[in-house]
Amino acid sequence: MPFDGITISCLRKELSEKLVGGRITKIVQPEADELLFTIKNNAAQYRLLLSASASLPLVYLTERNKPAPMTAPGFCMLLRKHLGGGRITAVTQPSLERILRFEIEHLDEMGDLCRKYLIAELMGKHSNLIFCREDGTILDSIKHISLAVSSVREVLPGRTYFIPHTQDKLDPLTAAPSDMIAAVCAQPAALGKAVYTTLTGFSPAMAEELCHRSFLESGRPAMALNERERDMLEHQLLRLVEEIKEGHFTPQIYYNGKEPSDFSAVPFTMYEDLTVQTFTDISGLLESYYAVKNTLTRIHQKSSDLRRIVQTALERNRKKYDLQLRQLKDTEKRDKFKVWGELIHTYGYGVPEGARSMQALNYYTNEEITIPLDPTLSAQENAVHYFDKYGKLKRTFEAVTKLLQETKSQIEHLESIQTALDMALTEEDLTPIREELTEYGYIRRKSGKNGKKVKITSKPYHYLSSDGFDIYVGKNNFQNDELTFQFATGGDWWFHAKGVPGSHVIVKSEGRELPDSTFEDAGRLAAYYSKNRGSDKVEIDYVEKKHVKKPGGAKPGFVVYYTNYSLMIDSDISGLRQVD
Repeated sequence: MPFDGITISCLRKELSEKLVGGRITKIVQPEADELLFTIKNNAAQYRLLLSASASLPLVYLTERNKPAPMTAPGFCMLLRKHLGGGRITAVTQPSLERILRFEIEHLDEMGDLCRKYLIAELMGKHSNLIFCREDGTILDSIKHISLAVSSVREVLPGRTYFIPHTQDKLDPLTAAPSDMIAAVCAQPAALGKAVYTTLTGFSPAMAEELCHRSFLESGRPAMALNERERDMLEHQLLRLVEEIKEGHFTPQIYYNGKEPSDFSAVPFTMYEDLTVQTFTDISGLLESYYAVKNTLTRIHQKSSDLRRIVQTALERNRKKYDLQLRQLKDTEKRDKFKVWGELIHTYGYGVPEGARSMQALNYYTNEEITIPLDPTLSAQENAVHYFDKYGKLKRTFEAVTKLLQETKSQIEHLESIQTALDMALTEEDLTPIREELTEYGYIRRKSGKNGKKVKITSKPYHYLSSDGFDIYVGKNNFQNDELTFQFATGGDWWFHAKGVPGSHVIVKSEGRELPDSTFEDAGRLAAYYSKNRGSDKVEIDYVEKKHVKKPGGAKPGFVVYYTNYSLMIDSDISGLRQVD
């Protein structure tokens, strides 16, 4: 569900209860479009995260801290100057807009009490964090928007802040229910779409829920509702608006199996078949629902240059591989030319001059065949011609076969790097991947002092099996080699997803025999940290580490083993405990 006005109303209620009266003690800007405030209030400390990310705008309270950059950006420095030590006096939401406004009192350079506003607009790609004076003059914003970018509104220092009204929608908190229903039913659209395009703060999911509560199909024409159906819709809308006005929120996440499917600030009756998890506050819900998604979104943005390099190299090598396969296919008739040459040598003495073909018994298959001849050449010269063609195709076959192996090795190497990029969760995880691409020539190493190898600090994942055995998972090819050939001992167990790029998984046996449950736990980790993540059945190879070998000159992460066990397992690791 998107961050709609009803979710923000629930968030406003929570922030008002916990932050109003609190003092701002710390402001950092961990990302280009993100702020983290530390606020002390009622003997408690809160961290308020505000993100204006175009792909995932968020505001919520969190217990997690984020490191600040060595040099604070200008917007952060401005906020520290004006709001450091300031007191939050109100958190408001205009109508049910996707906007939160923080009213903050502070002392200016002269010691006089001043009031300023920090406005969080959570509107998808138009999201922004805007800092204003009390009179609405914009002091600065985390994103500068000029008329060249938006013809609706400039967001620049010195301009007057206003909420752009690009659509004429009714405010459910102030409009009469009958007027809202009349406006909805006047729309020449499906009922669900008519609801969310007519009423402020309603997302498509919330419009769907309103229709479900009213026992109406969201896809039927809004103009086709009869009087009884309109009354039912008005009644349910009134009940929903009362819940919002009175602050009767019940934040919930809905799970389809083990995957979160949706969330809401009020109970959704249309998800009665899904598993429900209820939260005491909306911040806890948002952090739980979006934590992984937000992390992956951020790291995906930061790894975009590496992904582009890998993808470009992969496409080039795959095209080369296809071309080489076609070249190899063209050499399949080489043995035919050899046989023709031999048969001409054997039977060609009786072929008349200028003949265009000859009949001969193929003594390899005991079949009569017709051999084409060049009438301008003698039988002996035709035989030499076919032997030459055979020799050329044989040499091509040998050369292309070698090139195919090299190209396939490059593709497998690049696919393993691509899988490592998919698993990366921090910038530290990207460092060894960048170094590997540099070592193998996909990235040019800088000259001078900056061209030295970078220090790699990323560590493997560490899990505990259900029986207490330590399990380690490599995040990239360098770590895979280190885990398998430096960290693991001969009696430890090695796991890997069969036939696909993935992590090396090591179980430290400490000389003990592993129970079946530990084999299954390690297998699930090998499945999860592979290209087959998300599959219900993944084939896993496992063997004692002493049987795993690395061929001379092999690329990082590439190993061979000639005897192994196998198991089929799912890739669900929710029951495993990760050790920090």
